[in-house]
Amino acid sequence: MTEREKMLAGMNYDAFSEDLKKARIRAKLLCRKFNDLAPDDDSGRVAVIKELLGKTRKNVWIEQPFLCDYGENIEVGENFYANYNLVILDCAKVTIGDNAFIAPNVGIYTAAHPIVASQRNGGMEFAAPITIGNNVWIGGGTQICPGVTIGDNTVIGAGSVVTKDIPANVVAAGVPCRVMREITLDDLLPEDEGEV
Repeated sequence: MTEREKMLAGMNYDAFSEDLKKARIRAKLLCRKFNDLAPDDDSGRVAVIKELLGKTRKNVWIEQPFLCDYGENIEVGENFYANYNLVILDCAKVTIGDNAFIAPNVGIYTAAHPIVASQRNGGMEFAAPITIGNNVWIGGGTQICPGVTIGDNTVIGAGSVVTKDIPANVVAAGVPCRVMREITLDDLLPEDEGEV
């Protein structure tokens, strides 16, 4: 079994194996290409992102800069938008649904390291997948830890550290992130009455 296969299976793996280093170099080169493109080169930016990520739909937009470990383990749905400084450590699968909004300075981390220093110092790590549902809004500065699932229609408040699953249709925030309340009809914005 290759180190890549171990990584994707959630087993302990050697992060410094040659096959994984080669895959990370590919992603780093594509991230660099993307981040160096002119801000008005819309088609070029979309083309690089579609080459980098494992799966995208038609409408995907990521602001520069963007960084990831592999890219090929990231799947984003339709109408995906990510603001500045998104970092995704995709050592395991990262699946993000349709109409997801990600604010600036968000980190999505599937990778984890052993607690025992001798194992950690030897380069061993493991990873757990992250799933973010449809219509989710992730607030600025949020950090999402390995193995987390965030349900559909949920809002994660700015600065949160998401260490456990968050259900659908809620507002959650904090360190650690916890459910604050359900989303209700009271959260609808008032109808536009023509005011400027």
